Amino acid sequence: MKFNLTRSDPTTLKTDCLVVGILAEGKLTPSAQKADRANQGLVRRLVRRGDIQGNCGETLIVPDLSSTTTQRLLLVGLGKASTSGIAEFKQAADAAARALSRLPVQNAVITLAEAVISDLDVHARVRLLASSITDATYHFDQLKSKKPRKKNMLNRVSFSMTDRASTHHARRAVQESQALASGLNLARDLSNLPGNICTPTYLATQARKLRRSHGLKVSILDERKMEQLGMGSLLSVSKGSRQPAKLIIMEHQGGGRGQAPIALIGKGLTFDAGGISLKPAGGMHEMKYDMCGGASVFGALVAVAEMGLKLNVIGMVPSSENLPDGAANKPGDIVTSMSGKTIEILNTDAEGRLILCDALTYAERYKPAAVIDIATLTGACVVALGHPASAVFSNNDELAGELLKAGEETRDRAWHMPLWDEYQAQLRSGFADVANIGGRGAGAVTAACFLSRFAEDMTWAHLDIAGSAWKSGTKIGATGRPVTLLTQFLINRAS
Repeated sequence: MKFNLTRSDPTTLKTDCLVVGILAEGKLTPSAQKADRANQGLVRRLVRRGDIQGNCGETLIVPDLSSTTTQRLLLVGLGKASTSGIAEFKQAADAAARALSRLPVQNAVITLAEAVISDLDVHARVRLLASSITDATYHFDQLKSKKPRKKNMLNRVSFSMTDRASTHHARRAVQESQALASGLNLARDLSNLPGNICTPTYLATQARKLRRSHGLKVSILDERKMEQLGMGSLLSVSKGSRQPAKLIIMEHQGGGRGQAPIALIGKGLTFDAGGISLKPAGGMHEMKYDMCGGASVFGALVAVAEMGLKLNVIGMVPSSENLPDGAANKPGDIVTSMSGKTIEILNTDAEGRLILCDALTYAERYKPAAVIDIATLTGACVVALGHPASAVFSNNDELAGELLKAGEETRDRAWHMPLWDEYQAQLRSGFADVANIGGRGAGAVTAACFLSRFAEDMTWAHLDIAGSAWKSGTKIGATGRPVTLLTQFLINRAS
């Protein structure tokens, strides 16, 4: 997908589809008024007849416009101007994107960013529109023997911006959106690949490719090196797999030499059968998505590299499989982490925290300004928050606030969860320093509490994305979240 900006009169542009907004009660936006005049009052006639009323998210396609340079109009309801906010604008943007994705068009001109939305500047409006287009047009068909025809699929979108004062902000939004689209699509592609293709070694190979294509500094720690470092917790998970574990490290060095980096650590379980504590067969195929946290780190690093963000960012992906085998972890086993803390494994399906804790310890050597780990960590998080929100846990309220703010700005939303000392008691072990599970209650919280023990000397946050990272059912697939949240957080930090 290619995004660009145009300052020309949208009704004079040659395009497959012109997208204009209709406000509630049939009021026309400036571009809709121009389209109406260019087509001899057609838009107002459609409004008067009740074909479209301007309700938020309503759409109407008008084909075969012989009197203008555009082949068809897409009218989009924006709702009431007086009450329209970010939620309503995102609803309208999503509706427009879905409608465009179903049309046999290769290019489109979108004018919806001209709408006046409370607390949403032109930069944010363009970003949200581009995000909706990226989501609606994504397809994963790389592994199908007969791919759908792509002759007339949308591949170029121009955002119309006739206000000269807004052009600078809109142009910056287009540049950011282009980079974000690259990062989101990479994260989705990696996540959607099956476990027999997307192995820890495959992820390491993709990281090396980013060294050449995006100028990232890349290093890969193999099992021998991890063993020398004492990463007994991470390596205990990979013992049951024929695929060797990898610790993938990618660095974007956009800031000054002395600038403390931001470290992103993404769980990279390329397939999770639960180990000896085997998962139920139903739905196990979805466990290829247990590396969505790692995929989001790949996506965020690609986005910041393409933006040339003036910030030092380190992306780390501890990657393994979790399978049952004679050498696999057993319930009751005790392993020693890189930090020296001993861990009693009460459930081998609570393995994500076992690979993340050693990566957190390793991250200390970079003296990071902040560390954020991202993981599809607990089913309990899905029970608590469902799919709209990722969960944020942090030992620093300011860092948590930054993440929540970035989520609100981009509609990649998150919710602040407790990390109280009272929950730590559930992780007591009679035989080791800590147990890897805390019982039935508050599973997402106790998982975060476990990780917090390995981040005591760092400004740290944990994102549990088990509910937000992928969709099940007929629309199964990775969402790319929270690439947008992470990237916006990094943009805010850089500025």
